[in-house]
This record gives sequence, C-alpha cells and structure tokens, in this order.
Amino acid sequence: MTVKKAVYIGLGCLGVGLGAVGAVVPLLPAFPFLMLAAFCFAKSSERLHTWFIGTKLYKNNLESFVKGKGMTVKTKLRIIAIVTATMAFGFCMMSRVPVGRMILAVVWIFHLIYFAFGIKTIRAPRENS
Repeated sequence: MTVKKAVYIGLGCLGVGLGAVGAVVPLLPAFPFLMLAAFCFAKSSERLHTWFIGTKLYKNNLESFVKGKGMTVKTKLRIIAIVTATMAFGFCMMSRVPVGRMILAVVWIFHLIYFAFGIKTIRAPRENS
C-alpha cells in the first residue's frame, strides 16, 4: 500500500467518524465530513467506497446530493441552522473586528442564497409502515 493510499484511507475513516458524530450532535455538521469520506474512499479503495455508499449514514445524508438530485428541505434547513449558529458565534466574538464581521455576513448571505437557489429541493422519501 502506498503512503498516498494510506493517507486517503485514514482521512476517509476520520471523515466517517466525525460524520457519524455530526449526525447525532446538533452543532457538528455531518455533511462535509461524509463528503470527505466519500472522496477519500473513492480515491483509495474500491472496497471501502462500496461499503461506505451502502451505509445508512451515506444514504440518509449524501446519496441524493451526490446523484445530483438535490436535498430535502429538512436537510437544507439543518445545514443552514448549523452554519448560522456557528457563524453567529464567530460574529459575536469579532465585536472588535468590523471587517471580519462584514466578511462573515457576506459569506453567510451567499451560503443562504446557494442553499436556496443553487441546490435543488427534493421531496423526502416516504417510509413504508
């Protein structure tokens, strides 16, 4: 195994771990960590990639986005809420840095615009009871 492949596998495992924690902990986003895992496993190991895309964690958080279908309203709102809370904390901590506050505000606005208009909204799949 090459060093590059080992690094990708290590980063993929870290992404899965943090993504799993993020799926449960409200302020830790799962999405970017799971994207990291998907990317790293795709670059390193077909076996790990196949395993990962078969997990419920992947299917619930990434599958529709990766396939280009979009995200559900619930997923979009969860991501927006987490980013807003995180950026609000940074905004409050930058009370003496007005330029930093302006940059955060602009990034936040573009984030909202991207999630509202850049990512397609899909209906949540119905569960059979």
